[in-house]
Amino acid sequence: MPSETIRAFIELRDLSKTFIEGSGTRLVLNQVNTTFNQGEFIVLLGQSGSGKSTLLNLLSGIEKPTSGTVLINGLAVNEMSERDCTLFRRDRIGFVFQFFNLIPTLTVLENITLPQELAGKEIKALEDLALKLLREVGLEDRCHTFPDQLSGGQQQRVAIARALMHNPMLILADEPTGNLDEETGDCVLKLLLELTRNVNKTLIMATHNPAIAQMADRVFQVHEGTLG
Repeated sequence: MPSETIRAFIELRDLSKTFIEGSGTRLVLNQVNTTFNQGEFIVLLGQSGSGKSTLLNLLSGIEKPTSGTVLINGLAVNEMSERDCTLFRRDRIGFVFQFFNLIPTLTVLENITLPQELAGKEIKALEDLALKLLREVGLEDRCHTFPDQLSGGQQQRVAIARALMHNPMLILADEPTGNLDEETGDCVLKLLLELTRNVNKTLIMATHNPAIAQMADRVFQVHEGTLG
């Protein structure tokens, strides 16, 4: 009896992205073909401008490829309408950014619950879940604090809790430790990895820091339009 074929969680097929710059063009990704599996921690390693962030944007549907296909769990993200793609990101993808992207006029708790509150979820249930996540990242006692009263590492932990709030199947992290000192960055990275490992999430992280690669299941060098 033939064995069942296991479908990759994410598949990139002949993925290319070109940007128009002045009178010319710049090829950032060139015919990329690869797969990522459920539960993997993937590191995209490369210098600034190498295409790491562009690839994350293509995975999320924020940007459309010039050619090729992005399949996530069998769905062609690049073929979705803008509305469907927005809903897909809201429901299936969590983001962790380098600069935290917290709203300064909202408390920690409000920052975490706002995206799902806007999606029509019941606020009491959201607050209960947010407090649970804050407990996991060690910030339950700062739930009514504003972002500017927190350290950079604390703000990034809030951002991680926000990214996990809707139980996404995919976490995309763009230089999440790049704005932190080394010791704080290591703590934040270990926390992010622990939280995603515990619930078997796929974590794809863009970085230029080779030390982070040592924790990854697989590392891809992003260089001159290729993933090596």
